Formats: sequence, structure tokens, C-alpha cells
Amino acid sequence: MKSIRIHATVLTRRQWFAGIAAALAACAVMRVALAAGYPEKPVRWVVPSTAGGGTDTTTRIIAPKLGDILGQQIVIDNRGGASGNIGADYVARAAPDGYTLLTCIASHASNAALMKKIPFDLARDFAPVSLMVTVPEMIVSHPSLPAKTVKELVALAKARPGQLQYATGGIGSIQHMAMELFLNMTATKMLHVPYKATHPALMDTIAGHVPLTVVASLSALPQVRSGRVRAYGVTSAKRMTVAPDIPTIAEQGVPGYEAVQWFGLLAPAGTPREIVTRLHAGIVRVLQDAEVRKRFIDDGAEAMPSSSPEEFGALIRSELAKWRKVVKDSGIQSE
Repeated sequence: MKSIRIHATVLTRRQWFAGIAAALAACAVMRVALAAGYPEKPVRWVVPSTAGGGTDTTTRIIAPKLGDILGQQIVIDNRGGASGNIGADYVARAAPDGYTLLTCIASHASNAALMKKIPFDLARDFAPVSLMVTVPEMIVSHPSLPAKTVKELVALAKARPGQLQYATGGIGSIQHMAMELFLNMTATKMLHVPYKATHPALMDTIAGHVPLTVVASLSALPQVRSGRVRAYGVTSAKRMTVAPDIPTIAEQGVPGYEAVQWFGLLAPAGTPREIVTRLHAGIVRVLQDAEVRKRFIDDGAEAMPSSSPEEFGALIRSELAKWRKVVKDSGIQSE
């Protein structure tokens, strides 16, 4: 009887493992079937901001053309709040079937360093699809500031540690983070003057109320061309197509410096690879469109059609690490 019981136990275990294997195989078949027919209904694309801003505009340029490629309507769903975290959390909890997508922004990476409690993990809870667009910032000053180059600005900041003021659109904004990275890499200190938005920060710099600001390049460029502010450089790794005469910060003695606003596409973690691949191929086609590329260039942005899902995932991890270090070294605290 004892040997019979042992034999029965072995059979039960074998049957259990066989059942698990069958279930996994069935899931794999269902995933392939899901991907093969994708998309069979409209796709929800969550924008983690209110309508009308840069994130919303970028998404609305791309979404209709992606919908044409996929053969389905793409519905824009604006879910702003908590620096983009409300929309991101909604997508992180959505079914991983390719029917709920997210415009990811640079602030999602810096938020992870700035905020103590975020209900999702940017690197774990999403499937990267593609980086879409980058938007350089620009460091500018009132013309009366004695420093005329990046090297002179660094020297001036070192001569007046903690005294030179710079304005941004708020604590934790991409402009704030870009300047703190600059200070970190040049071993200098300045006094941050946070505003509620970038436009009043720029206007006060033009008026001479604050000597420096960091602002989106498209907003700064007309003021630079008119001589109302002085440009030290753009924060991207390469010069802007629309302003090739303005050098990067990196090429002026701060090698490796880069801090840009970026927009990418994410799906919930677990989304079938076949669906991610199809979405990525569609984004690439949209960003290669001459009309779309010109639209972004005119807006001071750069389309990024060559970014693979793996490269976008690597960028996210790199940004998370970079901003954690900046926040730790500078002691920034979110509002």
C-alpha cells in the first residue's frame, strides 16, 4: 500500500506540472492571436496633462497618423495632475493588450527622484515602445549680465557662490532639473527662484528682475534673435536644426551635459511583444513623415524615429539614475 501511495503522489505532481504547461501554452496561443488581430477596436492614448500644452500637442500631431497606419481610431484621453503621475498610474493598471497607451515625459523620470510616494515604477510597470520627440531647453540671461560665454558664466558663479539667481517654471520642472545638472557638473552654486510657469520667468529675465533663466528653446529663440536675452547654449547633445548657430552647453566645456524635455510612448508591462513591435513600427513611419518632421522642427523639437523599444527603455533607466543623483547632490525637495 505504501508504494501505491508514493506512485499516486508522483502521478499527481506530473499531472499538476502538465496542467501548468498546458495553461502557459494556451496563454501563449491567446497572446499570439491577440497580437495577430490587433487592433480590432479604438485605442485609448492617455496624455498625462491637460489639453493644449506641449505634451498634448505632441501627442495630437502623432496620434491621427498612427491611427491611419493601424487602421483604427486613436482616442486621446487627457488625465492631468500630480506632475503627470495620475495619467501614468491609470495606464500602469490597465490591461496589457495594446488598447491603453501613455505619453511618457521627462518629468516622469525626475518625479521618481523628487517624490516620496509614486504608485507605479516607471522601469518595471511599463513596456517601452518608442522615444518620439525631444525638445531642448536653453540657458539665457539678461544682456547686462557680465558673463558672455558658458566659461565666463561658470567663473562668475564661482566668484559669487549662491548669490547669482536663476528663474525656472517651478521646483522639479525640467528647467529646474536642467540647471541643477549644470551646477552639479560645473561645481557651482546659484540661487533658484521658482515661478509658477516658464513664461513669467522668461519675462522677468527680459525685464532684468532676475539675471538668468532656463526655458524651452522655441520660447527663447525669438527673444535671443531680438537681443532681449543672451543665449549661452542649448541643453541637448546636438545643436538644434532650427538654430544651428547656437552651440550646445556640452561643447562649451561641460562634456556629457544633456537635459531635454522628451516625449515617448509606453504600454502597460506585459503587453505582447508583437503588439509593441507593431506600435513601434507605426511610430517610426509617422516620425519619418516629412510633414510631421517639419511641424516638430518649426516647434523647436526634434523627431526621433530611430529609437527602438530597447533604446527607449535604456534612456528611461539612464534618466532615472541621472535625476536621482542630481536630487541627492543638490538636496532638492518637491513642493
